[in-house]
Order: sequence, then C-alpha cells, then structure tokens
Amino acid sequence: MRKHVLLVDGMALLFRAYYSTAMMNNFMINSQGLPTNAIHGFTRHLLTAIDTFNPTHVISCWDMGSHTFRNDLFPDYKANRSAPPENLVPQFDRVKEMTSAMDIPNVGIPGYEADDCIGTLASHYQDEADVTILTGDQDILQLLDDHVRVALLKKGYGNYDTYEAPRFIEEKGITPKQMIELKAMMGDTSDHYPGVRGIGEKTALKLLIQHGSLDAILNNLDTLTKAQRTKFEADLDMVHLSRQLAEIRCDAGVSCDLNEALYQPEREKVIAKFNEFEFKRLGERI
Repeated sequence: MRKHVLLVDGMALLFRAYYSTAMMNNFMINSQGLPTNAIHGFTRHLLTAIDTFNPTHVISCWDMGSHTFRNDLFPDYKANRSAPPENLVPQFDRVKEMTSAMDIPNVGIPGYEADDCIGTLASHYQDEADVTILTGDQDILQLLDDHVRVALLKKGYGNYDTYEAPRFIEEKGITPKQMIELKAMMGDTSDHYPGVRGIGEKTALKLLIQHGSLDAILNNLDTLTKAQRTKFEADLDMVHLSRQLAEIRCDAGVSCDLNEALYQPEREKVIAKFNEFEFKRLGERI
C-alpha cells in the first residue's frame, strides 16, 4: 500500500485556533495559569484532519524564530506583522509537547519558514508517498504536483478547500510553479513585499498566460503597453527579488525518516497529555 503523508503547517493551525477563540475572549486558562485556547484548537484541527484524510504518517512543521533568509534578502519582509499576542506566546512551545505526545515529529530549521520545511519534505516524499499539506496559506499551492495536494482550512472544523494540480491549472490557467512568478509581479501585502508596483493580480495573470514566464515578459517589455512597461522598468530589481521571496524553498536541509512519522499514537500517553492540559473532551478522539 502506498504511504500517505500528512504535512501540517503548525503555525497556520495554531494562529487560526488562537484567533478563532480569542475574538470571543475565550482563552481557556487551565488551573496552572496556562492559556490553552490555541493548543486546544490546534489539536482539534489536527485530529479532525487525521480523521478526514486518514494518513499513514503525520509530521508537523514550524517556524523557528521570526528571522529567515528572506529578511536577509529584504529587511522589510513581514515587517508589517505585529508581535504575537501575550496569551499566545507561552503556547508556542507547549503545543509541540502535544504533537510529541501523539508521536508526531516536529520539524523546523532556523533561517527558514515552516513553508520551506513543508516544501522540502514534500519533494523528498512524493516519489514514495502521496502527500497532503494541511494549511491555511494559499502560497503553498505552488507545491502542488502529481502526488502532492493541498487542503486549505476553511471556517470551522473539518471544512477544507482541497486542491490537486489539475484543478489549480483549470482555475488559474497557469501551473502551480508559475504562481511564484505571479506573486513576483503582484507582490504580497501580507508578507510585505511590493512586486511591481501598479501591477495587480489580474494584469499579472494575463501577462503570464500570454508570455509563459516572467523572463519572457521581461525580455519583451516592448510588447507591453506604455504604462505596463514603465512600471516594470521602474521595479526591475524588485521583481527579481520578489521572485526569490515568493518561492518556497525545497532544499531547506531538513529531513525526517518516515519510520519516525508513522501515525500510531499510544492512547495512554496522549490521554495523559490531554489531562495535563485539562482537555476533558478530546480523549474520545484518540
């Protein structure tokens, strides 16, 4: 039987879980004074996805600090992000205790984002396994491949917008890898890099479909409208830099032996961690 690996964007799940409850001032402080709302929501998301996709192996990927190689390339990368909320900070390390209790490896490497870890592992595994990536970040759609699909979290638990490469190509008119060049042109307000100022998604997509690649566009600027050519010429350095920022690296230097990621949690160990965090109703899910 072919293996099926679930790669979890731990940061995406944790932040989503935190904000979905924090908006209602539900911080779930346990008897030790530890806020646990994000850990609890993360665990619910994780267990629900495992029930839904039935993977044979599970790995959770994490950011390891806020500074990455992208900040070295562009100091303003993600500069618009505020510091994490005070009640979330103590949950960053404790949530990994939960995944460890479930015998799910935690993977991360300083200087890279969780996305880069996911990209690297997906590229390693896809020859021998089907890979499902669980995230809320559409940037990861660039990793879609023959044996790699993406499940985007939607509102609530158990609701996913699941993409495989053919669906992406049909909807967008470009390949998943071309999403890197699309973002290089249109920029990313969330990650705080501009791309080509004045070129939005609609124009960038049209040009990419018409010319086939960003390099082809740049080599044929004289075929663009005067306004478009002026915008590209003003931001030539930035569009090349934005391409580097947009690309999820698949050579981040992380690895995880799939034998260590086999999903066979020991119920007693998981229940003990649930009890420690005072999660009374999750035990029946294991």
